[in-house]
Amino acid sequence: MKLATLCYLKQNGETLMLHRIKKTNDLHAGKWNGLGGKLEPGESPEQCVIREVREEAGLEISPLRYHGLLIFADFAGEDWFVWVFTADTFRGDLTESSEGDLKWIPDEELTSLNLWPSDHIFLPWLETGKIFSARFQYHGDEMFGYEVAFY
Repeated sequence: MKLATLCYLKQNGETLMLHRIKKTNDLHAGKWNGLGGKLEPGESPEQCVIREVREEAGLEISPLRYHGLLIFADFAGEDWFVWVFTADTFRGDLTESSEGDLKWIPDEELTSLNLWPSDHIFLPWLETGKIFSARFQYHGDEMFGYEVAFY
């Protein structure tokens, strides 16, 4: 089982996205993602996402807004549990990422990017104010089902 985080930084109607084009053997190669990554031993999801945003973008975020948990069943041979956050308050200068190109994308253009199929479904949930728990089922790059509960 993999434990990971995602954070979408928001500013002036735009979202900071990472175009994953720099790492070799990247599961997300060519896709656009929010910032985040795998939890290190003993790390909480909040500690992880703060560290990952600092490492990937050079920004310090606070406060975080928690939105929910994504479960990707048997994704690339493992179950992934991913905690999802947003942040609209941050400081520092945007740095270059070793994993891809960072770009501020107007919110209305997010769904036109090369995203995972599940991203098209859950990204609008970030605007609802509800906390969610969702389980997505993939076979390769193809999503074939999902379940969601809102709280």
